[in-house]
Order: sequence, then structure tokens, then C-alpha cells
Amino acid sequence: MVKNKMVDVIVSTGASIVDMDFFEALGFKHYKGTQFIDDAKLRKLYVDRIYDTFIDEKELQVCDETIKIIADSLEHRPYSSREFIYEMGKYLKKNSKKKNSLVQVAYENNVPIFCPAFSDSSAGFGLVLHQWENKKSHVSIDSVKDFMELTQIKMATADSGLLMIGGGTPKNFAQDTVVCAEVLGKEVPMHKYAIQITVADVRDGACSSSTLKEASSWGKVETTYEQMVYAEATTVLPLIVSYVYHQGYWKNRKNMEWAKYLNKLNS
Repeated sequence: MVKNKMVDVIVSTGASIVDMDFFEALGFKHYKGTQFIDDAKLRKLYVDRIYDTFIDEKELQVCDETIKIIADSLEHRPYSSREFIYEMGKYLKKNSKKKNSLVQVAYENNVPIFCPAFSDSSAGFGLVLHQWENKKSHVSIDSVKDFMELTQIKMATADSGLLMIGGGTPKNFAQDTVVCAEVLGKEVPMHKYAIQITVADVRDGACSSSTLKEASSWGKVETTYEQMVYAEATTVLPLIVSYVYHQGYWKNRKNMEWAKYLNKLNS
């Protein structure tokens, strides 16, 4: 989707970007396992479990160390997660073992990736190591700057739409740009359309399971073109993307290259 101008901006969890994508780009793998296992035994073997998936803790520590190496190479100042992930993509362009990682492809196509809870991932350990050794002056991640940059993108464009896989912080972060622009004194249209794929149930009142109609009450999303898709994402996302790809509208789309726009604003 990134390569074919179908996505302009990505807002994600740190786990997806760092512990999955960046981790595998360094040459490491996730292994098929089972949730029906003695976790104490896994701990002794230094194997981490993500439900029914296993990863090697020692390899994950290499990922932590790589994040520290990147941080050590940068000017000591606050960065948005988008800026830091851009540097991760630059690192992968020279050092990746597995090509076509999302972080690298986004870097090469100037598609910004935001992780509003960036430290809630393997990256957090690497950044703590960096700050431990550079107590007086260091790299830090500024989540408010993330919010500002994402809102600046919303203010610079007219129509926008959201494709949300799951929920949580990334979902709310992307939706809130309309409200944030209003706080800054600029009236922008609500997100014109939104699709959310989720298995979350709204009965507990949790934010991650809040519906798009609820978001409309906050002035975030138009309900003219909104669709809640209650399904497991890996079953339906390929169908949605395949349909859009074969429609071919992306062929005439401009590559927005919002990363270039933000880098220019910050220069």
C-alpha cells in the first residue's frame, strides 16, 4: 500500500513497528508456537511468548542495542517518534538483512510513521540505555510533538480518511487531529470517511472498542461514510486492500510525501 501511494500516513503501536517489523528487518524471526505451554520453562530458555508466537529474548536485546546505536548517533534533543523512526528507516537502508520492511519502505517513500506510545516497545529499552549513559544530554521522544506534527498534516490537507486496524492509542491519536486543529484555532473538516476493523466488544465501554458513531459526537469522523467491520483483521484486510488495488485509483494519486513536508517545517 505504501509503495503504491495508497497510504499517506501511518499511526501504529511500537510493538508493530519495532518488535515485529524492525526486529525482522535486522534478520531475526518470529516462530510459530503455542499458548498451551509452561511459561516458566520458556523463561528459563530465554524465549518470549506473544500469545502463540515465540521470539528469542537475546535477539530482542540486539534490537534494543540497535535502537541505542541509532540514538547515540543523533543530535541530543527531543524527537517526535516520526523523526526517530525516519532515522530507523535510514539505518535499515544500509544495514537491513530482510528487505521491504515497513519502516524502510516508508522511509524510502517519505511516508511518516507515528508511534504515540513509542517507548512501550523494545525501543524503550534501547532509549533507556542511551539516556542512562548520557544523563545530562540525550535523545528523548516527545509525544506532544507527534500530536502537533500529525495535526499539521491534517491542517495542510482538505479531505482525509482513516483505515483503522484494531484500536487503542493509534486509533484515538489519528482521530483527534480534527479536535486538536480546532484547539489551535483552525477549523478543518472531520475525517471524511473511516473504516475500523476490530473484534473488540463495546459492552465494556472501553476506548478501543468505541464506535465510529461515538467518534462523530466528538467532531472527529463524519458518519456519512463510516463502516465498523467486526472481523479478525488478517482475514478481511487483504480482501479490502486487494479490492482497492485492483480498482486502480491509486495510479493517478499524487505521492504526498508528508515526511518531506514535516522535515521542511522542522528545518
